[in-house]
Amino acid sequence: MQSQPFLGLAQRQQLSLTPQLRQALHLLQCSSQELALEIDQALATNPLLELADEAPESGAEPLVVDASPWGSGRSHLVSDDIPEPADTPGLAEHLLQQLHATRVSERDAALVWALIGELDDRGYLEFDPQVLAEQLPDGIEVADAEWRVALRLLQSFDPAGVAARDLPECLRLQLHVRHAEWSKPLLDLAAQLTEHLDDLAAARWGQLCARLRCDRESLEAARAVLRQLEPRPARAWSAEATHYAVPDVLVRVVRGQWQCVMNPAVERPIRVSPGLAADLEGLKNAGGLLAQLRDARSLLQGLQQRRQTVLRVAECIIGQQPGFREQGMAGLRALAQKDVAHLLELHESTVSRAVRLKYLSTPWGVFELRQFFSAAVATESGGETSAQAVQVLMASLLADELASKPLSDMRLAQLLAERGVVVARRTVAKYREAMGVLPASLRKS
Repeated sequence: MQSQPFLGLAQRQQLSLTPQLRQALHLLQCSSQELALEIDQALATNPLLELADEAPESGAEPLVVDASPWGSGRSHLVSDDIPEPADTPGLAEHLLQQLHATRVSERDAALVWALIGELDDRGYLEFDPQVLAEQLPDGIEVADAEWRVALRLLQSFDPAGVAARDLPECLRLQLHVRHAEWSKPLLDLAAQLTEHLDDLAAARWGQLCARLRCDRESLEAARAVLRQLEPRPARAWSAEATHYAVPDVLVRVVRGQWQCVMNPAVERPIRVSPGLAADLEGLKNAGGLLAQLRDARSLLQGLQQRRQTVLRVAECIIGQQPGFREQGMAGLRALAQKDVAHLLELHESTVSRAVRLKYLSTPWGVFELRQFFSAAVATESGGETSAQAVQVLMASLLADELASKPLSDMRLAQLLAERGVVVARRTVAKYREAMGVLPASLRKS
């Protein structure tokens, strides 16, 4: 049967983000240094924008809670000057540049864009199609196969290993990209070795040789290959940002009460020039300037939304952590981003962007907002504490260990149990690695 041309109307759902929404999401996840760059660029390119004389209003009343456990003697200083941000783009911008240069459908590009927004500071992706699907507009359905295609596309970008779900996958992605540097048998052995990293760290050479059916010389060669790989693909884009942290929200103790307020040093107040905006109202042939006026107002609206969202999330986090006000990080209780999202009636992805590279200045020090989210850990009394609090306790134990006899993971688990925190040895090893502490065999001096 020969097909005939047909002209008709059909309805379909399409995944798309308006420029205003893209800008608002981008501003929300910007760090203080990245935001300074955005404002500088807007001032340089849009003649309708100018610096305002006064700081913008946050749009929300400060949250005031009894701060008597803190006392009134503690104080902190916050600089009004933001360090000059680095000129190099962030990892997200680097990936988006590659996405724009890749010929893909608008739908696939939108899915990759969503995945980029979920990358953590290491460049890893805790990929859950169900969670990401919930972030899409109502009525939009994405099959698991589509997510897999978007993930493979993102994992093909530079740096090698980006968007991996765990360390073994990160290493295997890099082996695939750098396959020309080593022989195939050596690559295959190195790829198999990524599944036995615990045994490799513990130097269980005999077990590894038996499991992988290789000799010690081949095992050492595969180990040398893995040592040339990068376990944190985003390291090159985060090195500059780790030199300083400008708090976005300040916790102030005033007459026995504490308040959460935005740091006026983070965002220089800007506004639309009143005179120029008024002049444009009477012009008929000012299409380009009117477009810049819309862009300026859209930017101001995005900045206002950013201020309100970050402040609301910070207030909610501190309000849900009474133990932190009494003990600092050792008093953190279990808290998930979905809990804050539910309390504020926001989407979990909005909370995730709001806490990305945002810092809170408190009488206990300056902390990243992400540090206040932690999984629940059972205590001997039947209650719960947080993984962050357990790591603080582990840090105090490790600080008192003897250099000649460092504490093993099993011994740390026993000491934690004596203090009422019951965790498995593997959990202790996981927390120790997250703290950047080497195994006991490598700490011994």
